[in-house]
Amino acid sequence: MINFSSSLSTEYKQEYFNDLVNKILKSAKTVGASSAFVSISESKGLSVSVRKNDIDTIEHAHNSSLDLVVFDGQKSGSASTSDFSEEALRRTAESAWHIAKHTAVDVASGLPDPHLFPREIIDYGIYHEWDKSTDEIVEIAKIAESAALNVDSRITNTDGSFINCGENYSLIGNTLGFIGDCLYSSYSLSVVPIASESNGIMQRDYWSTHDCNPMKLLDPLLVGRIAAERSVSRLSARRIPTGKYPVLFESPVALGLVGSLAQAINGNNLYRKSSFLVDSLGKNVFPSYIDVIDDPHIYGAIGSSSFDAEGVKTKKREIVSEGVIRGYLLSTYTSRKLGMQTTGNAGGSHNLIMSSKNTHSEDNLDYMLKKMHRGLLVTELIGQGINYVTGDYSRGVFGYWVENGIIQYPVQEITIAGNLFDMFNKIVAIGSDVITRGNKTTGSILIEDMYIAGS
Repeated sequence: MINFSSSLSTEYKQEYFNDLVNKILKSAKTVGASSAFVSISESKGLSVSVRKNDIDTIEHAHNSSLDLVVFDGQKSGSASTSDFSEEALRRTAESAWHIAKHTAVDVASGLPDPHLFPREIIDYGIYHEWDKSTDEIVEIAKIAESAALNVDSRITNTDGSFINCGENYSLIGNTLGFIGDCLYSSYSLSVVPIASESNGIMQRDYWSTHDCNPMKLLDPLLVGRIAAERSVSRLSARRIPTGKYPVLFESPVALGLVGSLAQAINGNNLYRKSSFLVDSLGKNVFPSYIDVIDDPHIYGAIGSSSFDAEGVKTKKREIVSEGVIRGYLLSTYTSRKLGMQTTGNAGGSHNLIMSSKNTHSEDNLDYMLKKMHRGLLVTELIGQGINYVTGDYSRGVFGYWVENGIIQYPVQEITIAGNLFDMFNKIVAIGSDVITRGNKTTGSILIEDMYIAGS
C-alpha cells in the first residue's frame, strides 16, 4: 500500500527553502540586482478515478519550482527553475538579470513598502493530512459511484467517480528581509452519473464536495445519491420559447457571478482599462442590500493567509457595501499604475463572500423558487461567453422551467444573455443555500430578468 500521508514536513521544508531563498537572493545581489523577490513552492498530489467499479486512473504528482524577479532600479526581469542546485540557482539569477538589463523603465516596478509586511504569520488551519492509503481512497471513489448507480434503474452508466488530493507548501522572500511560508491542502470528491431513457436519450449531471480538511467532505453515499438524482431529473429536457424571464442561478453556478465581480475589479484589468467596472469605486453597482467582503482571516478557509503573494499583510475588507463598490483587488504593481495603495491582493481575492441583508435562514432553494414564481432555474453554464471590457454576458445553459414556484420540467439547448452591470443591479435576492467552492461563497442568486434565446 502507498500511503497518502504528508511528505511535506513544515519544519524540513522551511529550513530547506529558507536556505534556497538566501542563496538565490545572494546570487541576485552578486550579479548586480538592486533588489529581488523569490517564490518557491512544492506540491504533492494524488488523483484517482474509477468507472463501473474498476480503476480508471491513478496519478501521483510531485512538483517543485522557484520563481525569481530581480530589479535594476525600476527595470525588472524574471526567470524560473525546477533545479535547486547551486549552479542552477546562479544561472537563474543571471538569466533574470540579463532580462532586467534589457527592459524599459517602469515607474510602477519594485518591491512593496517594507512597512506593509505582517509582523506575525498566523496558522489558519488550512492544512490537513488524510491518513488513507491509495487503495482506501480508490474504495471511497467506488462507494460514491456505486451509490449513484443504485439510486434509479435509469442510471445506466457513469463518466466516473473522482477524488483529488493535494498538498502544497510555498515560501516567499525578498531582499528587504521579509520571509513567509504557507502549507495548505485540498481534497475533492465528485461523481458523474449518466441517466438514459428507453428511446436512447441520455443525460448526465454531477455533484461534488470540496474542502481543505478531508474529514469535512460530504459522505460519498450522499454525493453519489445527489449526483444520480440530478442526472435523472434532466431526462425529457426540452426548449422554451424565446423571451425575457426571471433567472435563478443555483448556488454552485452563482459562484461564477462572484468570480466575474472579482475579475472585473482586479487591478490588472482596471489599469489596462479592460473592465466594465473601471472607475467604479464609490458607485452603486448592486442593490443597496447586497454586500461583498474579502476576508483572508477565516479559520479553515482555503483562501486565508496573513500575507498575499508579494508578502503584503492582508486584512478583512468591504468590497461592496450597501450596493456600492468600496474596494478593488490590487497588488503593489497595479496599485501604483492606478495611483492607489496595494490592498494585499497580489494573487487575487482571498475569501470572497457575497450576501444580502434581506436573506433569512429559511430562504432555501425552495423559497427562492417560490420568490421567482415563474422563470428559469439555471443549474449548469456552458461556454465562456463573457466580455469583461463591455460586461456583455452570453452563456449556454441547462436548467429547469418553473411555474408557480414549482419546477415543471428540465430545459436544454437555450442561451441566456445580458450585461453583468445590469445583472448585478438586478439581483432580487440571495438564498440561504450557501455554498463555498474554492475561495468564493454565495447562495443562489435571483436576477430580475434576462433575455433567453430558445425555440
